[in-house]
Amino acid sequence: MRIETWTDEAILTEIGKRLRAERLNRNITIEALAKRAGVSVKTIRNLEDGENHSVTTLLRVLRALGLLSRIDALVPEPGLSPIELAKLRGKPRQRATGSRGGGQGTEAWEW
Repeated sequence: MRIETWTDEAILTEIGKRLRAERLNRNITIEALAKRAGVSVKTIRNLEDGENHSVTTLLRVLRALGLLSRIDALVPEPGLSPIELAKLRGKPRQRATGSRGGGQGTEAWEW
């Protein structure tokens, strides 16, 4: 099943399951994770049970688990649009500038 078709509650439940699995794989107790994240034990339990919490709480738990860098996969940085790329590109180069050293210290070029 594609996640796009899931309800919000189903997505929250899945996130909670994954966070619980990650915590258990790292052999971290709920109490230890709550302390690292700066939240209550009840907050961790609720989050793992799929209850709705703030993004700040999620970020604190991800940071405490060392998973904060995965936010890039969740919301990647947008690239430049084709119009912006065209503006940056400007006119195409028509000639090279060559060396500006006046020819001193250059060796003859050979194949």
